[in-house]
Amino acid sequence: MSPAEQAKSIYEYELKGRLVNDHFGKFVAIESVSRDYFLGDTFMDAALAAKSAHPQGKPFVIRIGHDAAVHIGAAQT
Repeated sequence: MSPAEQAKSIYEYELKGRLVNDHFGKFVAIESVSRDYFLGDTFMDAALAAKSAHPQGKPFVIRIGHDAAVHIGAAQT
């Protein structure tokens, strides 16, 4: 399993239920080897907190309660 897949699994099965109600819309960076996670108001806040704690790690960032961490562009009809 890749680090990204591990982080998604950690989020889905261990963190999502605890985080969605109190932190909806914020970001969580998960370092899959240690299973540590870091919350932030922005993508960069969460990612930098994880990198600070685990400089050699590769954190995976998820936007809490959303299917994607960021949306690029917008669909028009």
